Amino acid sequence: IQTPPGSTLERTNDLSNKLVDVINTVEGVKSVSSIAGYEVLTEGRGSNAGTCLINLKPWSEREHSVSEIIEELEQKAKEIPGATIEFFDPPAVPGFGAAGGFALQLLDKTNSGDYKQLEKVTTDFMNEMRKRKEITGLFTFFSANYPQYEIEIDNQAAMQKGVTIGNAMNTLSIFVGSTYELGFIKYQRFFKVFVQAAPEFRKLPTDIMNLYVKNNRDEMVPFSAFMKIHKKQGANEINRYNMYNTAAIRGGPAPGYSSGEAIAAVKEVATKTLPHGYDIDWAALSYDETRRGNEAIYIFIIVLVFVYFVLAAQYESFIIPLSVVFSLPAGVFGSFLLIKGMGLANDIYAQVGLVMLVGLLGKNAVLIVEFAVMKHRQGATVIEAAIEGAKVRFRPILMTSFAFIAGLIPLVIAHGAGAIGNKTIGASALGGMLFGTIFGVIIVPGLYYIFGSMAEGRKLIKNEDDSSLTEDFVHKIDSFPQTQDNDENEH
Repeated sequence: IQTPPGSTLERTNDLSNKLVDVINTVEGVKSVSSIAGYEVLTEGRGSNAGTCLINLKPWSEREHSVSEIIEELEQKAKEIPGATIEFFDPPAVPGFGAAGGFALQLLDKTNSGDYKQLEKVTTDFMNEMRKRKEITGLFTFFSANYPQYEIEIDNQAAMQKGVTIGNAMNTLSIFVGSTYELGFIKYQRFFKVFVQAAPEFRKLPTDIMNLYVKNNRDEMVPFSAFMKIHKKQGANEINRYNMYNTAAIRGGPAPGYSSGEAIAAVKEVATKTLPHGYDIDWAALSYDETRRGNEAIYIFIIVLVFVYFVLAAQYESFIIPLSVVFSLPAGVFGSFLLIKGMGLANDIYAQVGLVMLVGLLGKNAVLIVEFAVMKHRQGATVIEAAIEGAKVRFRPILMTSFAFIAGLIPLVIAHGAGAIGNKTIGASALGGMLFGTIFGVIIVPGLYYIFGSMAEGRKLIKNEDDSSLTEDFVHKIDSFPQTQDNDENEH
């Protein structure tokens, strides 16, 4: 919760209590804890910041998921005016930040110290990001319009009075902010001693001008002799990331999009819209995710290459395995179609399902191609071998594939804890197997006819004999002593 800049702690606490009453009306909420004056994302403190921690009932006792409850809370929170209220779930990995989604830092590399300009750039940047369909739930608590007082020191006047600036600031810090001096034990308890001006002498900003500081001649000099106070607006907290002034931005992927797609969209918007001297960096779990990158495509390529070379060795041809490899896109298309149709994201679960599909659909194609290769070696033409392979292997392929698809149905309709992961890996495998099986029994024989015709009459190694070079070499060695014995007998 963030109330307008300058709000009192009482006002923030009052709004927090109203929000707690609203939250308790939502089905699935077990309890709510409210903390006024503390902001959990940046661990900052301020009279206009507040945090509510919401505990949900166990899965078996509620009907709605976290995202559905958050959506309902966002609608009901609009009834509470005068505060910015944002809802988010915990991070996917405990300890990596304070919230789920992505954590973004907008860096001011101009070193100007202009927080009003940083606020303007942040607002413009977020407005551009809101136009992207991959991103949702954008918010930031950075603001540069908090009412403040600025102390202006006349260095020359202070030197004339014999006051050093360091001593003046240290004294003012002790008067207003307090300092710990020592501790002592009494009544078997430890007591701490803090030094601070009495409350009646620091109630108002003008009271600072009536305080005194000692100069180098042990004389008491009033702060008003070398100091002025002005009203202004500025940032409540000055946060830095990698030594640069920064504004923290939070958000998450929209339904149907993965965190990687949301991060890519943020990078694209930053490249196109951020002015010179401003840049972005990542924090929390997003920091590690951006540095790892999208490795799924490399893993998928390695899997395909591995399958290709295994089949090349089995069929003793570099061409025929292509009939298996080129049958896989139908299954991949079916996988993505069902994932998008169910509104799921292309995340790590979907990618694991794709890697599994390579083996399962490849197995179906291998059943047809293997039999066709055998028939061709027995003297059948390529087209006859392809048709015969499709006929003979049609029933076994459908039996095994539809049995596997039936086993995936419970994953696709899963609910409860971990339902999204189960649905994603189930939908990825089921959609791929369904499309890959239906179209595979038609496509694979045709592919075998194309690549089998290209491979006909070709051998893996030119001038290849029925016996290998090593076998010929061994035969020569074995026959050499016998020839030598015959020569000695003739002598």
